[in-house]
Amino acid sequence: MVQHEQVVIHTGRRSGLVVIVAIHSTVLGPAAGGLRLWRYRDWRDGLADALRLSAAMTSKFAVAGLPSGGGKTVVVLPEGGPLDPGRRDDVLRDVADVIASLGGKYATGPDVGTGPDDMALISETTPHVFCRPAHLGGSGDSSPHTAQGSLAALRAVGRQVHGTASMDGRRLAVIGLGRVGAALARLLAAEGAHLTVTDVDAGKRGVAEELGAVWSSPDDILGAEVDIVVPAALGSVLTRQNVAGLRCRAVVGPANNQLASPDVADLLHHRGILWVPDYVASAGGVIHAVSTELHHAGADEARTRVLAIENTVHDLLDTARRRGQTPAQAADALATDRLRAAAASA
Repeated sequence: MVQHEQVVIHTGRRSGLVVIVAIHSTVLGPAAGGLRLWRYRDWRDGLADALRLSAAMTSKFAVAGLPSGGGKTVVVLPEGGPLDPGRRDDVLRDVADVIASLGGKYATGPDVGTGPDDMALISETTPHVFCRPAHLGGSGDSSPHTAQGSLAALRAVGRQVHGTASMDGRRLAVIGLGRVGAALARLLAAEGAHLTVTDVDAGKRGVAEELGAVWSSPDDILGAEVDIVVPAALGSVLTRQNVAGLRCRAVVGPANNQLASPDVADLLHHRGILWVPDYVASAGGVIHAVSTELHHAGADEARTRVLAIENTVHDLLDTARRRGQTPAQAADALATDRLRAAAASA
């Protein structure tokens, strides 16, 4: 995989906070990736997150076959409570300045800590933004499309493991009931899946009650006896230590950076647990957003691209089986091949 093309580390003149923009690759096209507002122990931890997430975005677009490269923005928030509205606006305007300075090489959208309204404010400074509110001409909240894409990935895994794409009667453990996790849980419940769910916010128990799902503690859910574990919260949920306690046949979900270290993919494979790379399963939201706002595709074409995740995952699993690879190795090879082909033809 290519090294990062450009990394900008900037102290915002209004907020005084560190703004990091990592552009991993523009080989396939201008880079795109979300804006994450998060607290880190040190700004270098934020940098590491931006580098890792932007590289994953490159792979995400390459595997999806889209003409975009990978990027990411991270703002390192101070310790304490939430930002007051005035300082939050200052942060967003500082981010907008950095993106504008890149001259179209990178566009940003929502991620952890941000949403469509934040993109609207950034768009006052630069047009290089996606997922603005629908009433402003944007594609709005991407979480329903991320959930739909994850369901498509789950269907492909169902075909591989159970011989059917139907989720009816399947037992799934959903970890995280934020916007994406809750939307995905609702889709799964509507298809007749039996759900065990959790969230670090105990207030999300209401979602479990709404869906007739079993509530588990975050500490216990990875050991639940289910068909598929569905990570839908923050990353590093799968470690060398807890993989040994998994009692499932597959792990598929929309959370980014699910593996605490790359070798966890091999441990899952050795245990006979199918893991679909997170950058493939979580691609629906950004596929829809960049298709409509950056590539100017119509609604039907954008939806078709999201649903195509099912075929993408099916092909990756088939390739991995034929080559004796893990799905992660098959996905990485596909992304690398497409990047090399694009670079050679440039």
